[in-house]
Amino acid sequence: MPDPSTEERFREMRDKAHSIFRYTMDQASIGNAFARHVNCERGILRVREDLYDLHSYSGVLVVSLGKAAHTMAEALAGQVGDSLQGIVAASVEPATQLSGFRYFRSGHPTPNEESIQAASAILRALDAQTATSLVIFLLSGGGSSIVEKAIDQEISLPDLVATYSALVHSGAPIADINAIRKHLSAVKGGRLAKAAFPAQQVSLLVSDVPDNTPDALASGPTMPDSTSVEDCHRVVGKYDLLAQFPPSVRELFERHALEETPKSDDPAFQRARWWTVLSNQTAIEQASVAAERAGFFVHVDNSCDDWDYQKAADYMLNKARELRKRCSPVCLISGGEVTVKVTNPGTGGRNQQFALACAEKIAGEPITVLSAGTDGVDGNSPAAGAVVDGSTIERIQQRGLDARQAMEHFNAYPLFRALGAAIETGPTGNNLRDLRILLAY
Repeated sequence: MPDPSTEERFREMRDKAHSIFRYTMDQASIGNAFARHVNCERGILRVREDLYDLHSYSGVLVVSLGKAAHTMAEALAGQVGDSLQGIVAASVEPATQLSGFRYFRSGHPTPNEESIQAASAILRALDAQTATSLVIFLLSGGGSSIVEKAIDQEISLPDLVATYSALVHSGAPIADINAIRKHLSAVKGGRLAKAAFPAQQVSLLVSDVPDNTPDALASGPTMPDSTSVEDCHRVVGKYDLLAQFPPSVRELFERHALEETPKSDDPAFQRARWWTVLSNQTAIEQASVAAERAGFFVHVDNSCDDWDYQKAADYMLNKARELRKRCSPVCLISGGEVTVKVTNPGTGGRNQQFALACAEKIAGEPITVLSAGTDGVDGNSPAAGAVVDGSTIERIQQRGLDARQAMEHFNAYPLFRALGAAIETGPTGNNLRDLRILLAY
């Protein structure tokens, strides 16, 4: 049992980690991002460096999709006013609905019937646009399952769900997962842009993907696809996915019948623009500000993006220990996502799995680790993530719980909930990938 002064120090550091995360989420908000990058005066809409005279178009259609769909649509309406019309598809019900918009509550992390209905409604609306129309796409993470329609009518909704499940549990990085999603979809990989052609198009991105692969966001429905059919076959082979796919999908791969997605030379992109208004980098910058104000020496290291969670835990903890030798107290910040190959899933997610792995490796050490998703949802749990420190394993044992069993069964959430270590924000209406905050003193 840690002595009272040691336990008080652990508690203080956990509180500081929570405080840094809360500040980050407050500052890296969609409202703040739109206030910086989007405004409308006298009918002239500014999106970053572009200007659009809304009065010059025969019509303006807004398509908002993803986990941040409600927040983004509200932020745009707050700038432009109540003259907008469009479609909003998200995974949760809106607190309020905007006049002139049609709403869908779709599935995540796998599509549901409303995902398909949303895709069909969006495709119909885009088909009605002309060269004198403006389409404003508001895109955020989660859109891959929230708006979906198979490219081949032989692929049923249960087949799509089975395919998504196989991909999500494969351990493959999100870019590889989305390469396959794009080529199986009627709306992804630039196909919404193709449906909107010849209208003027602008996409505003709240990004939960690496900055160098913006077309991975929501599987890139409005931009040229940088992945190919060849990439899909490579990913399927690397992760042994073919046998896990349903027959309708497996048959497309076996016949080499996948259709290529639109590339940068497609006419659909001649009048299209894309602007990132918020990303994981914003979250990292705000977390750095909060940590510096709290008295920490700050170091940012995103090297472990898309690494296996155990490898990432070893790397990040060793980095924190090295930094602590040079300066103390230190805050190591890391953005992006780690991967977890799930078998027989319990209740948890990649952030809680990473945190639990760290807890085992820092038992007794003056290190605190917070890992959480900025969307407020980690895997299939109601938590965003968890916070652990050098006292976590001892506190787990005192409660008669089994950290090793929770790790092996991917069932970290019940353990963290019992311990009071789960971070439960509820869905945030934002999605900027994950954030890892390591404090060492």
